[in-house]
Amino acid sequence: MDTDQNGSFSSRAEEITHMIIRAGMKQNHARVLVFLYFNSDQTSRDIERGTSLRQPEVSIGINHLMSQGWAQVASQITENKGRPVKLYRLCTTVNAILDDIEIEKKDEFQSQLDLIEKIRRLIHESE
Repeated sequence: MDTDQNGSFSSRAEEITHMIIRAGMKQNHARVLVFLYFNSDQTSRDIERGTSLRQPEVSIGINHLMSQGWAQVASQITENKGRPVKLYRLCTTVNAILDDIEIEKKDEFQSQLDLIEKIRRLIHESE
């Protein structure tokens, strides 16, 4: 678990999170990703406490990671007759996740370059 004694992110986890955000991922998604990297099989409530996010923000982050194929529901535990509690974990390696982010960013960059080239052509055609 990469948290300090208060249950907050360690400085290393914070640094990694900020770098992922700078690479273009939303803050909530990045915090949940880093938390699950350091802490597998966690409940939504555990993620809330560990990331200092509210429940809706955790849900959005988890749903994003799951939609990317990066996280999954590991298992469901039932506390007596109540509602089952879901445990979440990453289901792929961090390198695979970083590869996906890299491909996405390269595609975005290439789209921007293509747009600039199209603008150049249109400007030169009008001269």
